[in-house]
Amino acid sequence: MQSGSNLKNTSPLIPAVDATSNVLMIASSETDANIYYASHFLAPDPFIYLQAHGRSTLLMSDLEVDRARAQSKVDDVLPYSEYESRAKASGVTAPGLCDVLHIFLEEKKVGEWIVPANFPLRYGDTLRKLGHTLITKIEPFFEQRSIKTDAEVQSIREAQVSVEEALDSTLDLLRHAEIKDGFLILEGEKLTSESVRRHLDIALMEKECIAQHTIVSCGIDACDPHNEGSGPLRAHQSIIFDIFPRSNRSRYHSDMTRTVLKGKAPDKLKRLYDTVLEGQLLGIEGVRADKNGREIHQEIVACFEKKGYQTGLIDGRMQGFFHGTGHGIGLDIHEPPRISKTDHILQAGEVVTVEPGLYYPDIGAVRIEDMVLVEKEGCRNLTTYPKFLELE
Repeated sequence: MQSGSNLKNTSPLIPAVDATSNVLMIASSETDANIYYASHFLAPDPFIYLQAHGRSTLLMSDLEVDRARAQSKVDDVLPYSEYESRAKASGVTAPGLCDVLHIFLEEKKVGEWIVPANFPLRYGDTLRKLGHTLITKIEPFFEQRSIKTDAEVQSIREAQVSVEEALDSTLDLLRHAEIKDGFLILEGEKLTSESVRRHLDIALMEKECIAQHTIVSCGIDACDPHNEGSGPLRAHQSIIFDIFPRSNRSRYHSDMTRTVLKGKAPDKLKRLYDTVLEGQLLGIEGVRADKNGREIHQEIVACFEKKGYQTGLIDGRMQGFFHGTGHGIGLDIHEPPRISKTDHILQAGEVVTVEPGLYYPDIGAVRIEDMVLVEKEGCRNLTTYPKFLELE
């Protein structure tokens, strides 16, 4: 429970944050997509972003003032030290950030500030005691982040090209591997999830993309959708590659999943793959502006159930299709909207994934994922890498 009359609870009914809103953020743009989106300035340490009276301002340390003026896309960049001096002149012996920020905010003569839900509590409490009203807004903080500009779509596509090239070079390891005693052997060594993932991540790094938690998961491990995979890769079993790096150049992500196999696919696994592919293509066909994402998800579920693939707790483990169909992608790897059990009316300009999967330990696991741009009459697929199960 919050105390004090000037710290307000929020609901999704808060008006959208736009150029006329009074906004305050304190964060590092290396880890916080909202402040990077607003400032287009990349810095490892937290800084102050303020928007008031239709103008945007950064309050920066002397170390970063010149770089921020050259690189950011805000109206004003002001030195933190200037307001620190004013705080000292007002009688504060050793002013902290909130003392400095208080002087800064008082200058703007604004009654209420909208802050993101992750606004630092210690700063919020202190600013409230100093008389400032903070209105917390839950995500999405900037609704317009969901609607990608042409430049943002191009950034996502460029990152995706890097993913496709890196995956193709990595799959060459599997293509050239021999099958011996059920394992994949390359140059006398067993290929492992770890060694293949390392090759893939390095290939991405060479293309100025940084990958974290890349999934190279084989067999029963892949039946846990977020299991990154470990140990030797086995022949005749499905291997899920889920790759979602961030571009160092643009800060935008891409996201793609392919399921492949070295050797001969058992009939049950091949049927599972064909079913997931059918469901994924059905989902992509359903994506268009003004379509409810929940309906797309339900259509895929119905497709799977019609083929006899039920979802639920079996032998103490969730099996079937037990995750959402897709999510938005941009400066964050997971951002609004969602294509899932919950309602969301898709809008033109959103970039979403379509990634159904089926998971049965006695058969194997399959997930296939593309990124698509929502358009008025359908969608444009930003993923061009082919879909196949057996490696040739």
